[in-house]
Amino acid sequence: MGLVVQKYGGSSVADAEGIKRVAKRIVEAKKNGHQVVVVVSAMGDTTDELIDLAEQVSPMPAGREFDMLLTAGERISMALLAMAIKNLGHEAQSFTGSQAGVITDSVHNKARIIDVTPGRIRTALDEGNIAIVAGFQGVSADKKDITTLGRGGSDTTAVALAAALDAEVCEIYTDVDGVFTADPRVVKKAKKIDWISFEDMLELAASGSKVLLHRCVEYARRYNIPIHVRSSFSGLQGTWVSNEPTGDLKVEQAIISGVAHDTSEAKITVVGVPDKPGEAAAIFRAVADAEINIDMIVQNVSAASTGLTDISFTLPKAEGRKAIDALEKTKATIGFDSLRYDDQIGKISLVGAGMKTNPGVTADFFRALSDAGVNIELISTSEIRISVVTRADDVNEAVRAVHTAFGLDSDSDEAVVYGGTGR
Repeated sequence: MGLVVQKYGGSSVADAEGIKRVAKRIVEAKKNGHQVVVVVSAMGDTTDELIDLAEQVSPMPAGREFDMLLTAGERISMALLAMAIKNLGHEAQSFTGSQAGVITDSVHNKARIIDVTPGRIRTALDEGNIAIVAGFQGVSADKKDITTLGRGGSDTTAVALAAALDAEVCEIYTDVDGVFTADPRVVKKAKKIDWISFEDMLELAASGSKVLLHRCVEYARRYNIPIHVRSSFSGLQGTWVSNEPTGDLKVEQAIISGVAHDTSEAKITVVGVPDKPGEAAAIFRAVADAEINIDMIVQNVSAASTGLTDISFTLPKAEGRKAIDALEKTKATIGFDSLRYDDQIGKISLVGAGMKTNPGVTADFFRALSDAGVNIELISTSEIRISVVTRADDVNEAVRAVHTAFGLDSDSDEAVVYGGTGR
């Protein structure tokens, strides 16, 4: 039996009973002959509570101290879990991200992993221990400051450790039984997917699927680490994410993998942009210099009479104010007329590698939205994805309509969210 890395989300270790249940599952893997490394998130809503506390003390907390605060949640979880494992008669050692050798850049609150040197983890494993690692955190290479990895950071920690330790698999335990064809909180008849390729999972993650985050899947694809998404609340097989079907799975690539949605974005429209070379570059340089990630971009055809055009793009709501401020500073230089901001939008995406060789998918997608009375504001496509922006109020109805139109509904309500969050 080889080495496995298991990651448990906040809903799985939300309370003492959850921690003891997780400890039993970990010990079972150890008894089956595996070396086990566990990555754990903060308990339940601990991170959100720490963020709220920080905002009460300071409206704009310093990045370094904010990271010092937030990493406390995972340290609590790892210590309690190690205690629970020892209570079951097995040895466990807990490690912070820095002790585990997770080396990052120096960007606080959204650091990126640049190296993993798991010497202490290997030593613990060689001594017969179970290693418990605090997810979501690392240490900067230059200043040796504690850093956090941002949203989905514990998943990324787990995959990074799995790659560094040459693990057989990275098991991501959450409160759903795997990856479904749509969010089970929105579509009760969503189907569990037995296997999905890295390519399709990347598109679903980038389009708003919350089971796995984009950075985690990208890391796994880069190092070819199979991911097994499972529920810590049941013993069912979950979803395998890999280059090829794993083990006994004999799965044919589906035409459509699933429908994802995202209501965490806003739309900015730059009105009256002179239609000449360099203007779009200046707009997006200003946004990039503010360290803001952009998703969809649409430029209208310029009006012949004015020579002006409008450029719309979507971005995270949390970055909206910063983007508006950055663009306002360039107004005189670029010469646009005004800015429009809209945070009442939602994105719906249809994902599937089979779309490349099946004509009519696009037509069926837009017909389903039309029949549901959903108006489309922006459209973006790739070889295996179609995304549209609609009104936020229309998102749930649009997701259900598209899911049904492509025959993705199951015969029964099999999608269960045990912890209530889908993470």
